[in-house]
Amino acid sequence: MSSMRKGFTLIELLIVVVIIGILAAIAIPKFANTKEKAYIASMKSDLRNLVTAQEAYFSDNNSSYASSTGAMGTNYKPSTGVTVTINSSTATGWDASATHGSTTKTCGLTLGGGSTNEGIPICQ
Repeated sequence: MSSMRKGFTLIELLIVVVIIGILAAIAIPKFANTKEKAYIASMKSDLRNLVTAQEAYFSDNNSSYASSTGAMGTNYKPSTGVTVTINSSTATGWDASATHGSTTKTCGLTLGGGSTNEGIPICQ
């Protein structure tokens, strides 16, 4: 009479653990990269929204752009974790940058300065 064993051997369990470890080692860096892309997309979106807010401010304030985001009042609010700074502002244009606490990248946008990438957020 042969006995039927039920369950897994130690070797089978070790192989499963090794496979799960390999899959985790591949997935975790890809997930971290995806989070950084989301932060960059948020910064770019905030800069594009700043363009709209600046044009509204320009229309309402005797043809001058705001020199800070605080000057726009409730017309502009960046996303959570994003800091937007207006670096320079003249009667003909402005320059701003955006940063996020969870990435070292910085995004910038120039409007009215004759830049080759005028109005397009550039991240470095």
